[in-house]
Amino acid sequence: MSALRPLDKLPGLNTATILLVGTEDALLQQLADSMLKEDCTSELKVHLARSLPLPCSVNRPRIDLIVFVVNLHSKHSLQNVEESLCHLDAAFFLGKVTFLATGAGRDSHCSIHRNTVVRLAHTYRSPLLFCDLEIEDFRATMAQRLVRLLQICAGHVPGVSALNLLSLLRGSENPSLEDL
Repeated sequence: MSALRPLDKLPGLNTATILLVGTEDALLQQLADSMLKEDCTSELKVHLARSLPLPCSVNRPRIDLIVFVVNLHSKHSLQNVEESLCHLDAAFFLGKVTFLATGAGRDSHCSIHRNTVVRLAHTYRSPLLFCDLEIEDFRATMAQRLVRLLQICAGHVPGVSALNLLSLLRGSENPSLEDL
């Protein structure tokens, strides 16, 4: 199978498509449901995948944003994301990939140190968000943020592109690689 490319498909008119990739099916579904409840001027499509590559499909829509979800309580989750990254075309890393770490609220139970995920996001020059998806209010707030990010990545926010947003987010990163 070939790498997933951001411009394989033409954009849909007023459609924004996000792909959530992760091993936590229930959490991904809850996040997807929360996103679909949000007010969005675009037609919002949320797809879930346990890993990449995706099966070849003529009907697959263009993907505007990919969110890799890493559960800090599962080394398998991190390994799955790392293996999936190999199946993405480099052009996706120009503002169309975000990492989301969940489970950070209970540090004592974490199998993966936060710095590991920070390094991963830094390596791929992509934003990293932290959210405990098991808590409904946090999940709803994250859903709002992801919908807004998706609208930008889909080109539905005038004057702001995914690359503009990426440069703004990169400027606000707290830890530098030297600090890790």
